[in-house]
Amino acid sequence: MRLLQRYILMELLRVFVLLLSGLTIMLVFVGVFREATERGLGPVQVLQIMPYIIPSLLPFTIPATFLLTVCVVYGRMAGDLEITAAKAAGINVLSLLWPSFIMGAVLSLSALLMTDQVIPWAMHNIQKQVTLAMEDIFLDMLRSQGSFRDRDRGISITVRDVREKTLIEPTIIYTPNRNTPITLQATSAEIAFDLDTREIILTFRELRAGLPSQFSLYTNDDREFRFPMPDAVRDPKPRHLTIRDIRHKSDSLGNEYVENREWLEIESAFTVAMGDFDRLFDSSLTNHDAQAEYNEEELRKLDTEVFSRFSMSSSCIFFALLGGPFSIAHGRKQFLTNFFLCFMPVLLLYYPVSMLMMTLSKTGTVNPVWAMWIGNLLLLIAAVRIIRKVLQH
Repeated sequence: MRLLQRYILMELLRVFVLLLSGLTIMLVFVGVFREATERGLGPVQVLQIMPYIIPSLLPFTIPATFLLTVCVVYGRMAGDLEITAAKAAGINVLSLLWPSFIMGAVLSLSALLMTDQVIPWAMHNIQKQVTLAMEDIFLDMLRSQGSFRDRDRGISITVRDVREKTLIEPTIIYTPNRNTPITLQATSAEIAFDLDTREIILTFRELRAGLPSQFSLYTNDDREFRFPMPDAVRDPKPRHLTIRDIRHKSDSLGNEYVENREWLEIESAFTVAMGDFDRLFDSSLTNHDAQAEYNEEELRKLDTEVFSRFSMSSSCIFFALLGGPFSIAHGRKQFLTNFFLCFMPVLLLYYPVSMLMMTLSKTGTVNPVWAMWIGNLLLLIAAVRIIRKVLQH
């Protein structure tokens, strides 16, 4: 039995590595093309981020590749009557399936670790390379055009010349939140990009600042001016954070949500008690209410992300429970036929149900603690029925 199980395990590993390598290489080019298109990267930057795209794709390619692997190996064994021969020798079919179950459990744990640790690490390095690329693009634009304008953030920069990372005679017009514009002029300014704070830093020499028609000279030579990076770099998505970072962010948002709700309850109670009902529509109350709703929405997204990681990573073990017995039951050498017969219900049922539960969890309609496991539960129900059929016949 151990020899037979080692044989099956080695077949699973061999086919899995081969299929995973091919699928990953194919998807790497798609991922690199998408990143380059979205962020305007050049060939050098594309080569620099390629090593980080590969590990970020593995948690998504491993489950489908493992399902294909199980269908290939057990479908071929059933088609060659190896399963029938094992049954004739008195070997239980579950003993033949144990290698796939163990491998599925190991891959599920590996996918969870990669989702929690590798993807945030990879995205951080990708953002770092994008930040460096943004610096080059920004400086090249100032060198060639002598100006830069970001209407979304109300920033306009003009320079007389650019020497390495030094702006010569820069003039900046900054309009924060569409308020009164502030004009900054200096003899020179050093530019730097801070990835930790997601900001672009300009350090001025002999700065003059004020309204467009009035300037006041600062006595201090060095003054810093910070403005945010583009949204794609400035706001990391929940899936780019580790579970620990998500927990810290959830605690912070939870405390802020409680403070906003308590403040609203106290202010509303005083307003009603004093009969000042017009104040209920005051901007301060509506702003706190909107902030509380935003915090609640972000908390739901973070909770959904945590539980979806566990459920989606665990899909490997459920694919093993379903794919192996399904391929044995059909007993065909055409592994692609087995794969499509098994994968199409997964594609049409498992993933849509998982995506639906994820959307409903983010809107607060269902609880992600149990909702994110419905897709896996459906796979388990189907797997139990097929395993019973395989054991009986």
